[in-house]
Amino acid sequence: MNRKAKAALVLALVVVVGMAFRVSWNALRDVARAIGADGTAANLYPFVVDGLMALALVAALVLTGDARKFALRVLAAYTLASLVLNYVHGLVPALHGESVDWGRLADWDPANWALVLLATSLPVGSIYFGSDLVAKVLHHRPPTGPAESKSMQIGTNRSTAELGEPMVEDTIPSPVPVPELAAAGVDTVDVAAVPVEVRVPVAAAEMSRPRRATGRVPEAARSSRPVRSEAELLAEARSLTESWPVEKLTGEGIRKALHTSAAKARVVRETLKSERERDAAAVS
Repeated sequence: MNRKAKAALVLALVVVVGMAFRVSWNALRDVARAIGADGTAANLYPFVVDGLMALALVAALVLTGDARKFALRVLAAYTLASLVLNYVHGLVPALHGESVDWGRLADWDPANWALVLLATSLPVGSIYFGSDLVAKVLHHRPPTGPAESKSMQIGTNRSTAELGEPMVEDTIPSPVPVPELAAAGVDTVDVAAVPVEVRVPVAAAEMSRPRRATGRVPEAARSSRPVRSEAELLAEARSLTESWPVEKLTGEGIRKALHTSAAKARVVRETLKSERERDAAAVS
């Protein structure tokens, strides 16, 4: 249905409701006069009853859940009350000519008391129920639809995924002295030939702890360079450190120059220092 058809339908509904209200207004005004209302109050009485019916209908269209059920109950109750009063107006012709006694809507006393109670309680009920319905409408928050909830959930999941999981960079441990190699008399280790552990990027929660090297180094991982004796190391150290001052004769410097272990470098250092002190004493 296009916009023009909807507008025409709403306009026709307003016209029908307006005419129906005019018919009901005449009956409710006469009933109000019969229960003691003055001219102004009698003219406003139909708005109290039928007006609350319209308010309850709008509230039922806006509200949901229990609040909507409450609005529908109010609409049904006031519709039934308006129907009863219009019916009484049709049964009592004296109401049309204002010749009926005050407070007299039926000949049978119990029925008259019930009708008067109904007619007089409707304005009070309009104040209470109308205020409650307006408060419910003003405090109503429309529920989130399934499609919107699904899109919000997808957005949340996407945002969480875009944050990324904590990654661990690839690391290759630097060569360190292996006690087993030193004990076996191996001077150096070819780093390229030694299998090292490479940590691949994985989630931090799933990353396993690195395995510690245990046992002896396999033969394939050992250096192919022949083992040098202490005499060979000392001769090579004399040649390399001949131009070095005494201050540079440190264990770390000799170890890096000879590519040997720290223990052998310290032995070579002490030997070289002793030789230089002996040479200095001989010269003096």
